[in-house]
This record gives sequence, structure tokens and C-alpha cells, in this order.
Amino acid sequence: MKQPSKIAPPSGKLAVLLPGLGAVATTTIAGAMLARRGLAEPIGSLTQCGTIRLGKRTEERTPLIREFLPLAGMDQLTFGGWDIFPDNAYEAAKHAKVLEDRHLEPIRDELSDVSPMAGVFFPEYVKRLNGTHVKTGTDKADLVEQIRQDIRDFLKTKGCDRAVAVWCGSTEIYIEPSDVHQSVAAFEKGLKRGDAGISNSQIYAWACIKEGVPFANGAPNLTVDFPAAHELAREHGVAIAGKDFKTGQTLMKTIMAPGFKARMLGVRGWFSTNILGNRDGEVLDDPDSFKTKEMSKLGALDYILQPKLYPTLYGDLYHKVRINYYPPRGDSKEGWDNIDLFGWLGYEMQIKVDFLCRDSILAAPIVLDVALLLDLAQRAGVSGIQEWLSFYFKSPMTAPDLYPEHDLFIQSTKLKNTMRWLMGEQSITHLGHEYYD
Repeated sequence: MKQPSKIAPPSGKLAVLLPGLGAVATTTIAGAMLARRGLAEPIGSLTQCGTIRLGKRTEERTPLIREFLPLAGMDQLTFGGWDIFPDNAYEAAKHAKVLEDRHLEPIRDELSDVSPMAGVFFPEYVKRLNGTHVKTGTDKADLVEQIRQDIRDFLKTKGCDRAVAVWCGSTEIYIEPSDVHQSVAAFEKGLKRGDAGISNSQIYAWACIKEGVPFANGAPNLTVDFPAAHELAREHGVAIAGKDFKTGQTLMKTIMAPGFKARMLGVRGWFSTNILGNRDGEVLDDPDSFKTKEMSKLGALDYILQPKLYPTLYGDLYHKVRINYYPPRGDSKEGWDNIDLFGWLGYEMQIKVDFLCRDSILAAPIVLDVALLLDLAQRAGVSGIQEWLSFYFKSPMTAPDLYPEHDLFIQSTKLKNTMRWLMGEQSITHLGHEYYD
């Protein structure tokens, strides 16, 4: 990436388009509406609550990130999206049962005005759902054009100057990249013939990129992480990022595992299981969709612990992940982890973690941050894969032949150093040797 010489100001309205107007999307929208009215705090959002240190510690420059970066303001955001069910954002939020009435009723009218555009839906990619609010077309290429027209119409009707899209839809079945994903030409031909390798989410991503709309993938789907999409993003100068929001159990792994490695503590086994009762849990009850999620959740430990470099400590690590659909729990996911450690002289230890989290409450600030930071990247002319946003994802996208960085603390350093770089500030190495010269 070339360092931008200037960044276009965040003037006018920014459309935040969310394919999948379910629990995560409606929680994000409601939270943003409440925050900009001063009715609630956007806790968990780095862009809204976080600070960034600039220069030496002795300079004592630590502004809020939202005051340091030229980000769109909360009052500039206009929300929209697509869904395969016709419920508006208020109705969908009531159905999701994430937020209480004390948060929904003050913004009921505003939420009700967010009605989804008809979604693209081929049921073979998400087998546990039966969409009723769906588009029809002659082929997948036609559906791409319909999504593109939706974007144009939304921007015109709502008076927005630009848009950003964040996939908040379901986890699709596991798809391996094939010939159709290798080039723009091959993908365009595949759209015409309805290639089975092209899923619902890929149609949205392709349409957004062709419309110049930055796109982030919040699910573990192939969506935008294949050579043809990378090529198209470069051609159109569009920023892309993903994949799979880092929320509950994997967030804890990327916090804890770096600590074990930093102290050279061995890990023999890491057993993880979840119970979840929302629509995501229902979708993941299908083995084909679960495989997509499993691949995303399994990768972090190998990359963090580097068993090839530390075979004695991590070479025989047994890592198991389970997700169980349990309707009574709703959006309040519970993640159990059993970690078998060993330390000095090989003596064994154990850690048990029971994280009673709220899936959409953890995901919503990620959606907001990623939308604002992708818009910033786009205005800065920084296109293609935005690896600096890896902080937010379970399976970070990278340039070809690069392994992803999963350590949350390395990701945080990369994120903030990129913010400094974009604004012409020096990166911070934390050496501090100059204080002792």
C-alpha cells in the first residue's frame, strides 16, 4: 500500500448497507441510533471509545481515535440492507430478542423505517432457512445487476454520498475455491451459467465491488476471499476485508494463547464447545455450514502457537471445537473451554473458562468499526485487502503467500500503527531505549 498524501473528508451521508438484517445487524443499527441520541454508550467500539498514543510517552498526546481519524460521524450514518425475510429492523430486532424494550421503544419509529430490500437466496447454501423475501432473476449475473441497482436507488433515495457494506448474513456451506474463482473473466462466465461455486454472499460482494462500495465479510464464507474478488477490487480501487467476526470463544483464544506462548507454557489440549439458540445457531446445526465455521475457529491456535517452531510445547496439541444448537439460550451464547497446560519439568495444569456472552452484543461494535474504517480506507485511496483490520476477524484475509496473524495484541499494534501511518504519524515500537541514553 502507498501512503496516502491526503484523505478525502467524510462529508455528506454514508450508507451502511448490511446484507442480513438479523440479530447482529439490528443490534448494530439500534445501538448506533441510541448512541447518537445520547441514550446509550457504544461500548466495545474502538473507534468511538478508544484512544491512540501519538509520539513519545513524554509528549502525552493520546487523543480519542474518533477525534484523530477523519471518520464519518454517527449522525452521518444511514442504515439499509437486504434480507430474505420482510421484517423491518424493529420487527427483526423484536424477533431476535437481543435488546430489551427499554432500548427498542425510544427508537421504534426510526428502526421501523429501515426495511430490507429483497435478498438473494439459493437455499442450497444455507439449508436451515426458508426465505420468503427473495429476488428472482434469469441467472446469477442478473442478480448481481439487481443488487447494483438496489445500491444506486438507495443512495439516490436516501441522499447518501457513498456507501460501505458489511455482510451480517448466515454462515454458508463450506466451499473450496475452484476454477470459477481464479479470475474476473472466469467468475463473470460462472455467473452467467449459474456455477454452483458461486454462493449468495459472493453475489452481494461482487455487486458491491463493481459499484465501488467497500465490502467486509463478517462470516466464515468464501464471500470475497478468492483471487477473482481480489482482482476485481484492485481494478475498481475498492477496499475489502474479512472474514468472520471475532466475538466470543475465538476472542478469548486469541487473548489467552499469546500469553501461554509468551511465557513458554505448553498446551496439550484445548477443547471448546458452545451452545447457541439464535438463527446463527440454527444454521450451524447443519453439518455443511458448521464445517465452514469449524475451519474458521480451528485456525487461530496453530498460527499463534506455531507448533513447527515449538514442537515440544505445542507439537501434540489436540484441538476440538463443537457448536450445539440450543433454542432456549437464544442470542446468549455460552462457550466452555478446557485447556490442558504443562509447565516447569512437565507438570500438568488446567484452566476452565465459561464465557456466558451475548453474541450480537459483541459483534455490533465490530460492524460499526469495520464500516467506519473501511470507509476511511476508501477515502484514503487504500484499496484491496485491508489486513490491518485483522483485529476484528477470526480468519483474517491476507495477500497471497502470507500467513494470517491471529495474535490479538499483534493485530492491535498493526491496527493502530496503520492508523498512525495513514495520518502521517510515526509508528510506535515500544522500544523506549531513548529514555535511557
